[in-house]
Amino acid sequence: MRIAIVGYGKMGKMIFKAAERNGHTVTTIVDPFSTEENVNAKSVAEIDKSSFDCLIDFSSPKTILDNISYYIENEIPAVIGTTGWYDKLDEVKKKAEGKNAKLIWSGNFSLGVAVTMEIIRRAGKLFNKLDSYDAAINEVHHRHKLDSPSGTGIMLANILVDELDNKSSYTTNPIAKSDEISLTSQRVGEVPGIHTVTFDSLEDTITIQHSARTREGFANGAIRAAAWLVNQKSGIYKMYDFLSDFFEIE
Repeated sequence: MRIAIVGYGKMGKMIFKAAERNGHTVTTIVDPFSTEENVNAKSVAEIDKSSFDCLIDFSSPKTILDNISYYIENEIPAVIGTTGWYDKLDEVKKKAEGKNAKLIWSGNFSLGVAVTMEIIRRAGKLFNKLDSYDAAINEVHHRHKLDSPSGTGIMLANILVDELDNKSSYTTNPIAKSDEISLTSQRVGEVPGIHTVTFDSLEDTITIQHSARTREGFANGAIRAAAWLVNQKSGIYKMYDFLSDFFEIE
């Protein structure tokens, strides 16, 4: 598979290495600020879409909506790992109507995180039958992360809102109302990512946690998602759509 990378920071470089390690070819690298020799475009408008099969975007929340619009208009298959835009998801879906566009988005492409999300989904179904338990989420990332809460934290919160009848929304306030999931964030040092889901009652506390050691899991998952996306029909896909095929989830 031929791959284009948009955003050549830490994640972009990891994706480059993961692509080569898995036998793929990176033909295009886009970054307006990088001085690396293998960066061959400063904006997505400069890319030749015939030179690659799928694009992977880990750029910036400041430019991602413009990038996505360009991918849709030019029918470029794209894996969107950039976060901080999910409040505009409905607008993106409307733009894609009638277009032969393929996008898959996620706040986290790590397959380990994907397994954790499925565990949380199933846990939520079980705890929904036990009204004595409350639930909360905490996420920790490095100081350089631009968005808060993380995309992964938001996805976990939405899973619990979907599965728990007594929760209608999430809040970033540590003191949540009884019908809210508290989603708190910390930014410190160089932490790749820690996500902790707590179910608590008077009798006991149950904690489910995913701790990333490196960003390689994110890069490998994005490559797998790209290989899956190129074989799909047009549409806006979530990570769960890919995982349903990958893990054969019913």
